[in-house]
Amino acid sequence: MAGTAVTVHTRPGDNLAIHRAFDFCRPGDVLVIDGGGELTQALMGEIMATYAESLGVQGLVIDGAIRDVGALSAHDFPVYARGATHRGPYKNGPGEVNVPVTVGGMVVHPGDIIVGDADGVLAISPDDVMTVIEGAKRQADKEAAALRSIAEGHFDRDWIEAQEKKMMAV
Repeated sequence: MAGTAVTVHTRPGDNLAIHRAFDFCRPGDVLVIDGGGELTQALMGEIMATYAESLGVQGLVIDGAIRDVGALSAHDFPVYARGATHRGPYKNGPGEVNVPVTVGGMVVHPGDIIVGDADGVLAISPDDVMTVIEGAKRQADKEAAALRSIAEGHFDRDWIEAQEKKMMAV
């Protein structure tokens, strides 16, 4: 998943602001929702996720609960959530759209680049995108070299003893 953040801050368990946020979503966006990490009330389920997908949203990142997990997993649409519950949301507000939010301890600003895979989600400031891409390429090259050395039978583990000695001296 990759796209531009549209952010929502909502009262835990309440999705009125999320419904309003759909008006701000454009194809290529990722909807990032700060629901305070609350897990007792779902912020959305299959219907809202399907609607987001119909708008061209690339995925959902929800610091809160969802429902309809079985139905959502049958879709080819990324939904990252803190948890799941059978209890549906309130629709009372308040909430804010396109303000800085916090999701899992990560601050996300409107317009940040959101990238997600099976390991999790990352928010990148547009100003930092090239630096992050270059760092990711260096890390991928390093990991590919390590995997090659394992396959060839000469994986370097000499550093372990030196590191242990260094740590014992501290």
